[in-house]
Amino acid sequence: MDHKPASSPGLRQTMSWLHTWCGLVCGWLLCAIFLTGTLSVFREPITRWMEAAPLTSLQARDLTEAQRWLALGLAEQHLAQHAADASLWRIQLPQTTADGLQVFARSKSGNVQAALDWQTGAVLPEPQTRSTEGGRHFMSFHYSLQGGIAGFWAVGLVSMCMLVALVSGVIVHRRIFQDFFTFRPGKGQRSWLDAHNASAVLTLPFLFMIVYTGLAHFYTSYMPWPLQSVYGADRSAYSRYQEALNAHAEDRQPADAAAAKAEGADLAGLTRQARLLLSQPVESVIVQRPEQGPATVRMLGHQPETGTSRRMLNSPESVTFDAASGHVLQISQPDAPRSMVSEVHPVISALHFVSFGGWPMKWLYFVCGLMGTAMVATGSLLFAVKRKTKSGHEWGAATPQFYRCIDALNVAALAGSALASIAYLYGNRLLPQGLEARSSWEIRVFFAVWALSLLHALLRSQRQAWREQLWGLALLCLGLPLLNAATTGQHLGLYLVRGDGLRSGVELTCMALGLLAAWMAWLSVHSGRKPEPRARRVTPVGAAT
Repeated sequence: MDHKPASSPGLRQTMSWLHTWCGLVCGWLLCAIFLTGTLSVFREPITRWMEAAPLTSLQARDLTEAQRWLALGLAEQHLAQHAADASLWRIQLPQTTADGLQVFARSKSGNVQAALDWQTGAVLPEPQTRSTEGGRHFMSFHYSLQGGIAGFWAVGLVSMCMLVALVSGVIVHRRIFQDFFTFRPGKGQRSWLDAHNASAVLTLPFLFMIVYTGLAHFYTSYMPWPLQSVYGADRSAYSRYQEALNAHAEDRQPADAAAAKAEGADLAGLTRQARLLLSQPVESVIVQRPEQGPATVRMLGHQPETGTSRRMLNSPESVTFDAASGHVLQISQPDAPRSMVSEVHPVISALHFVSFGGWPMKWLYFVCGLMGTAMVATGSLLFAVKRKTKSGHEWGAATPQFYRCIDALNVAALAGSALASIAYLYGNRLLPQGLEARSSWEIRVFFAVWALSLLHALLRSQRQAWREQLWGLALLCLGLPLLNAATTGQHLGLYLVRGDGLRSGVELTCMALGLLAAWMAWLSVHSGRKPEPRARRVTPVGAAT
């Protein structure tokens, strides 16, 4: 008797297995990576809040061009006195009366860096700020887990798995857009699937973009072999070739500009000529004296505001002079025609680091990042609920302990990483000011609290762990402004009065996230309560109907 061969699994069944296990293996780490990447969107405001610099009441006024040229002369005198043999000078001219004149020099004997008074050239005292890693910690954790090259490769592997999970998830959920409009709360596994689908569909274009651009931005690190085969082990060879290629491509200045000469080789004269060639005042001056090749002076205009510019690549205008003769070597203008190929990688980087669109675009990335974190978290929770329901003791006597570990990892991945992030801000305010390697201790606080959240989740039941960690997160977020007022004397009202939108935005956002965490904690308490069954009305026997 012939037996009909068993049918092989179809594409959707195969993709379902791939989607499940790629999401499970990487889901816990992805939660932390996505959350810290979302927070790193506001790394500059976070850094400013953590530095806790004193608030100034000085009403700043814009400087005139004559005042900026005077400041340039003072900067040149300072660098000539303290770094005459440096291979590079960088001068950042002040734009308002409250700004300092920033100078930097790189030489074999060491770097020289200072902030000068723009009127006198005197070195300004170091600002009284806290030693901190600031918002850079979230960015570093996001792409390397603060683990060096090993962490860098681990994030790359996890990102590839997420890309696979996204593609396979679209194939598996054939009714994904129909399910997006369906949400059934209080239905256990069905509710987690609805939440997972809704958050995934809502942010699907963003998720594809952010994961792909993150991998593509570091393409030379993940795939260095093509460059090594051409340029060998010299890592700077490709950069030098690229700079030379860009200079050749952009060297199309008008005939009158090409023939123009500076009145002299002094920086003031070159600055005046640059002002005639550029459509905006000079903001930065870079003097390069390489060991081989001619010395050059590069003048850069103001960086366009990303909130008002319609360009994705907002590079400033610049003009480069020969330092000896004053000849114009190159003029770079953002609106000048450029090769589409040369803009591919800068556009990829701009998309990932949201260096365009101003604050509205940053807020859009922030909200989408939170939704992406929720998508990964609900997927991990869905796996736990689904497997528990269909558990057949697949790991024998260790099955309960196995699912216990999965539940604890789910709690630590989402609630724990959020707790570690807010504890990092608390560490900034509570660690002693004079502590050696203080910024490293802040990072240790982050990892210590994250580890403690996992230990707590292992010692408590799943529902207790979720409830207690969410309530703890809510209290820490809502209490951050009070801690800041108690430790620094600065508070939200003072930030708002002084118009410090960056630091006030940090505290307001923390309070909003605290309210969100409190709502989630409240749901974790009440979602498990089943309504008491109503007493059935009993009709006496023989009663009239």
